[in-house]
Amino acid sequence: MGASAAGRLIEFENVVAGYSPTLTILNELSLDARAGEITMLIGPNGAGKSTVLKALFGLLTPRAGEIRFGGRRVSGTAPRGMIDRGLAFVPQGRNLFPSLSVLHNLELGGITLPGRKLLRERIAEILDLFPPVRERLGNQASTLSGGEQKQLEIGRALLLKPRVLLIDEPSIGLSPKISQEVFQLLRRLADTGTTVLMVEQNVRSALKYADRALVLEMGRLALDRPAGELLEDPNLNRLFLGGAVARTGRAVAP
Repeated sequence: MGASAAGRLIEFENVVAGYSPTLTILNELSLDARAGEITMLIGPNGAGKSTVLKALFGLLTPRAGEIRFGGRRVSGTAPRGMIDRGLAFVPQGRNLFPSLSVLHNLELGGITLPGRKLLRERIAEILDLFPPVRERLGNQASTLSGGEQKQLEIGRALLLKPRVLLIDEPSIGLSPKISQEVFQLLRRLADTGTTVLMVEQNVRSALKYADRALVLEMGRLALDRPAGELLEDPNLNRLFLGGAVARTGRAVAP
């Protein structure tokens, strides 16, 4: 498959994965995400959205099928190998070192960078993107607001200048205003070349900033639609209850 020619940076082909031999979450899942776009994974709880991110980042090894990144097979590659290939992952929930300062949290994100000078330069670039974080640089991470902590998590993930940002439920626990600011930031990142693969339950808000939406059901791809088109679909709310194809009357896009 000509991944680069088709603009497909990430590809899943008939991937089977789960958390035990008897618990299969992804059922021969095939999907793709294109370079420089925000692709949203949506669907009911248990559909496999977060499992896609974990399998791609190497936290979960597929039992069958193939995952490709930039046209090369990466199935089963460890997280460090995926980081070296240009992926960064911001998991769901809070993933900071709460007793350490904001600066120390950032420094830990750049621990693999060669030399302190480059680390300082990258941190300065990140702080330009996140003024609230810059103002709290010496504070313990636990003292930041929920929105500031999420900015810190994203900033730390960006220190290595990843090609792809995987992010799981970025708006969870945030106010509508702060959630919108996070989505706007992700849109700016995509517009400057960072591919974003996002799981998000705040669907109507997030779709305004996304390019494509992939709807999962029972570990399979049910719908592949432009985000703006899906946002206008009157059946959007029902997609979280299953039966996406039946309810919308639309099959997966080619």
